[in-house]
Amino acid sequence: MRYLGSKNRIAKHILPIILADRKLDQWYVEPFVGGANLIDKVAGKRIGNDINHYLIELLKEMQSDHFNPPTEVDELEYKAVQHFPQLYENWYIGYIGFNLSFGAKFFGGYCRSKKTTRSHVSEAFRNTTKQAPNLKGIIFTCGHYYEMQMPENSIVYCDPPYQNTTGYKHNIDHNHFWQWCRDKKKEGHEIFISGYTAPEDFVCVWHKELNSGGHLKKAVEKLYTLLG
Repeated sequence: MRYLGSKNRIAKHILPIILADRKLDQWYVEPFVGGANLIDKVAGKRIGNDINHYLIELLKEMQSDHFNPPTEVDELEYKAVQHFPQLYENWYIGYIGFNLSFGAKFFGGYCRSKKTTRSHVSEAFRNTTKQAPNLKGIIFTCGHYYEMQMPENSIVYCDPPYQNTTGYKHNIDHNHFWQWCRDKKKEGHEIFISGYTAPEDFVCVWHKELNSGGHLKKAVEKLYTLLG
């Protein structure tokens, strides 16, 4: 599904690193699961968490056998869902808010097609129905990352809102986040974090320059871990 900051395009690069030493029955955990565009490519025991309850309700709905996303949504419907959410199911609010918004920013404005041959509604339908079977078996939870209860010795991949960037509804205290990562490492978990920068005790194990928000705007996407 469409989601701001999706790691779908780098999954083939970072997942082999993250899962290289995964043991039999070891849990894979994402405290910032977002659009589930990485966890849907992981097998075995998985937990995906996010603070946005509309997003989590959407992902749970996608797991169900009766998931039936809309094939027609105009701007009037988009605005009705945005301004009168009490009239709609939570999963539907999440579906419209992310999939049909400009830049996949949650209700960041109705995404109009610059090319008349392109339909964002049709793309959303195809993308979510294609992804849905890969979400089967994932445990989805909603809450703050630091409140998560994780199985012992999990592999934990974090894709938090990046520091000094905009577009996320829920930002975090990054100093608190990095300390939380250190604490989880001490508890026995393996920690991996996506970002542009990290404190000096975090080691960069992968990097790649990618287009970010435009053809001329580039950023170096990095994957960090803690050793020891």
